[in-house]
Amino acid sequence: MIVLLRGLFLLILASMLWVTTWASLQCPLFGVPRAVATHPWFIATLFDAYWGFVTFYVWVAYKQTSWVARIAWLLAILALGNIAMSSYCLSELFRVPAKGKVSDLLVERRPGPGWLGVALALAGIAVTVAGALHP
Repeated sequence: MIVLLRGLFLLILASMLWVTTWASLQCPLFGVPRAVATHPWFIATLFDAYWGFVTFYVWVAYKQTSWVARIAWLLAILALGNIAMSSYCLSELFRVPAKGKVSDLLVERRPGPGWLGVALALAGIAVTVAGALHP
């Protein structure tokens, strides 16, 4: 099961990096036309996505024991969405042996500052600020 999950989250990460790069080459980050940005289904989709991010973050906040890691992962998830989420899952999945139990993945807590979360939070903030400054 661990190997299958690794493959799934590698696929998610790769596809999100691809589609994000493709979209960035098509138009600026904050270049969404007003008609789209104010459409009810666009707004509903954003609410759905961000509440999903918060739901996932609750698990991350449980697993991470350091407040630095918790805050960094919150920022990373809110700024990068599924790129950060799949990165977190891969980080956790590669700490568990291939024949390990999914329960170990789900409940084992992680001490320390969580440098991957810090790096992704900084990258997410940088991309968001750059996108806002260059519409």
